[in-house]
Parts: sequence; C-alpha cells; structure tokens
Amino acid sequence: IHSSVILGKGVKIGPNVVIEKESTIGSKTEIRAGAFIGNGVEIGSDCVIHPNVTINKDVVVGDCSIINAGSVIGGGGFGFSQDNTKAWHKIPQCGGVVISENVEIGANTTIDSGTFNPTMIGKGVKIDNLVHISHNCVIGKQTAIAAQTGISGSVKVGENVTIGGQVGFAGHIKIGKNVVIAARLSLIHI
Repeated sequence: IHSSVILGKGVKIGPNVVIEKESTIGSKTEIRAGAFIGNGVEIGSDCVIHPNVTINKDVVVGDCSIINAGSVIGGGGFGFSQDNTKAWHKIPQCGGVVISENVEIGANTTIDSGTFNPTMIGKGVKIDNLVHISHNCVIGKQTAIAAQTGISGSVKVGENVTIGGQVGFAGHIKIGKNVVIAARLSLIHI
C-alpha cells in the first residue's frame, strides 16, 4: 500500500493486495485477497472488492458497490487505427471509468476505460458474470445486464433497461429507457 493512499475508518485489506499512489478507500470498505488498485482510484464507503479484482488507474467506484472476483475495471479498450500500410496502432484509452453508488458487478466482467471521457455506469446498475462493456459506453441507472452480454464502444443504454444473456451490441447505438431486450439478440445499425 503506497504511503500516499488514504484509508477511511474500518477499511479491511486482505493478503497480497496492492494499492498504488494517490488512491482513496472509503470507510468500512473491504478489499479482499489479491486485488490490485491502480493510481488515483477512488473507492467509496461500504464497498466490497472481491479477490483478484483489478481496478486500473483513474477509476471511481461509488458507495455501497460490489465488484466480484476476477473482474477488470478500467482496462484498455479495443481502440486501434490502421495506417496506410495496414499496420494497427493502439489508441490510448485515458478516460477512466466512473461507477455510481449501489452497483454490483459480476465475476470476470470487464469494463474498459473511456478514450477521453470516462465509461459511465449509473446508480443501482446490476451486471452479471462474464459481461464486457467497451470504452465510452454509458449505462443508465437501475439497468440490469445478464451474463455473456457484449456491449461495443460508445453504446448508450437508457435507465431501467433489462438486457438478457448473450446479447450483442454493435458500436455507437442508443437504447431508450425502460426497454427489455430478450436473450441472444444482436443489435446492429441498419
């Protein structure tokens, strides 16, 4: 734990946890064995970070949120550009992730960092295991996302949406409020 880290009252830290510089952990939060917390991360109060979670730099986690084992928050998004020789070049993803309060993220789920602005997860969102949310997405409050859903970059999902398992989203589409999406659908631009 870096000397610049600020720990709130009653924080519990498990074995083999790494917390890098200038991060803050709110009161009564529990960080379980093997978790990695990167530079400048802010985790609120009353959160549970389960074993082997990776939270990369510049991520904010709101109060009363739970991130289950093996999840990766703030990983580099799948952003590449080809030059005139058809070689691929990585586009840096520096925007971070903002997770609002009372969010639960399932095991082995990934939420990518935004390119310039953060990927946003709204208040009360529930995300199942094995979900992938790409860079620059916005997930509206009280939305529920079932397992094995893949959401491509810059998708905007409205409030109170229910998404079944194995749904696939093409990039840059918008889903309104109060929508129910059945399992195993592919949503693309037409």
